[in-house]
Amino acid sequence: MEKEQVITLIDAFKDFKEEKNIDRTVMLAVLKDVFKTQLAKTYGSADNFDVIVNVDKGTCEIYQEFEIVETVENPNAEMTLEQVIAETGDDDYAIGEQYSKLLPLSAFGRRGILNIRQNLQGRIMDLEKANVYKKYLDKVGELFSGEVYQTWSKEVLILDEDGNELHIPKDEQIPGERFKKSDSIRAIIKSVELRNNTTPYITLSRTSNEFLERLFEQEVPEIADGLITVKKVVRVPGERAKVAVESYDDRIDPIGACIGVKGSRILGIVRELRNENIDVIQWSQNPQVMIQRALNPAHVSSIDMGNDPDEKVKVYMQPEEVKKGIGRRGVNITLAGMLVDREIEVWRELPKGQQDDEEDDVAIDDFADVIDQWVIDKLKGIGCDTARSVLALSPEDVALRADLEDETVEEVRRIFQAEFED
Repeated sequence: MEKEQVITLIDAFKDFKEEKNIDRTVMLAVLKDVFKTQLAKTYGSADNFDVIVNVDKGTCEIYQEFEIVETVENPNAEMTLEQVIAETGDDDYAIGEQYSKLLPLSAFGRRGILNIRQNLQGRIMDLEKANVYKKYLDKVGELFSGEVYQTWSKEVLILDEDGNELHIPKDEQIPGERFKKSDSIRAIIKSVELRNNTTPYITLSRTSNEFLERLFEQEVPEIADGLITVKKVVRVPGERAKVAVESYDDRIDPIGACIGVKGSRILGIVRELRNENIDVIQWSQNPQVMIQRALNPAHVSSIDMGNDPDEKVKVYMQPEEVKKGIGRRGVNITLAGMLVDREIEVWRELPKGQQDDEEDDVAIDDFADVIDQWVIDKLKGIGCDTARSVLALSPEDVALRADLEDETVEEVRRIFQAEFED
C-alpha cells in the first residue's frame, strides 16, 4: 500500500510538471531533496543513500550503500561479509568493498510516506507560486486580454489559461463601467506581489496612463514600428485624456496617423475606454506651446510661466474662452497642467473697451474673511478671479462648473452684490 502511494505521488508530480512546465532539472532536484530529507529523518543521515528518479516513467528507486566490515558499528551504513553473502547468496564480495541494497519504498512506513507527500506538495506549491510570480513579473507593463470569471463590489476576478487569478480592483476600473461573467476584457499588468506567502497577487489596471499608451501601440502601426513616439499620456479616467506624440519622419503626420481615416484608429480606443474623450496633440519641448496646444480650441491670450518652477502658471483668456479652456469640472485645465508638470490658473482678460468699466472690480481673495477659502479656490479654478467675473455668470453655470451647491453660489453672489451696492 505504501509503495503504491509513493508511486502515485511521483505520477502526480509528473503530471504537474507537464501542465506547469517545470524545468526538468529543478523537478529532479526537488524530488531527490524530498526523499533525502525523509531519509535523514528516518536513518539519521542520507549520505549513504542514492536516490534515482525516472521522470518519464514516474518511478523512484533508492539504494542504500553499505561498507563491508568485520565488525558493524553503524548498522545503517555497515554490514559484515557474512550478512552480505547471506542476503545476496553471492560470495564475490570482500571486506572493504561497497554493497548497494535496494531500499523498498515501504521502508519509510505510513508516517514517513505521509511526510513525503506533504513535503512534496508544499514544494510543488512553492514552485508553482515562483513560476507564476516570475512569469507575470516579466510581463508588468504589458497588455493582458482575458475573460471575466467573477465580479464583486470591490474587484473583478479574471483567470488566465493556466487558471491563475488576476485582479482588477475597483480603483483600477474606469468609473461607471460594469462587467459580468465571461465578458472579454483588456487591461495592463500593473504589479505582481507576494502577500503572506500565498499565491502571487496580480493586479491589472484600466485607469493607468500606460494602459492607454499600450492601446495606441496596438492600434497605430507607426507607433509599434517606432516612427511615432508617445511622449506623454495624462488621464482623468472616464472623462478625458491627452496624448502627446512626436514623429521621427517629417512625412508622417503623428496626429493624423493616431486618429486614422475618419477616426478609425482612435474610435476603437475610445470605445475600449468607455467613450473617454481623447485629445492627440503634437509634442513640444516648449511648455508654453504645450499649454496652448493642450487648451485648444480655447484661444489663449498670453501665458505667464513665472520665475519659480513651483509657481502656478497664469493663463490669460478672453471671458468667452474661459469655459472652453477650463473644461467640464476643470478637467481640461487640469490635464494641461499635468502635461507640463505645473499647476495652471486661468485669468480673465477683459477687452480694452471694458477695462475702464471694471476698474471698481474686487479680487475674490479680498473676501477671504467672509467666504471659505475652498470656495474661493473653486471659483478661481473656473477662471473667476474677481467678484464681477462671478456675477457675470448665471448661478446655474457657476454651480455646475465649480461643483458647488446652489445655496453656496447664492450666498457668494449675495456677498459680491452687496459690495457694489451704493
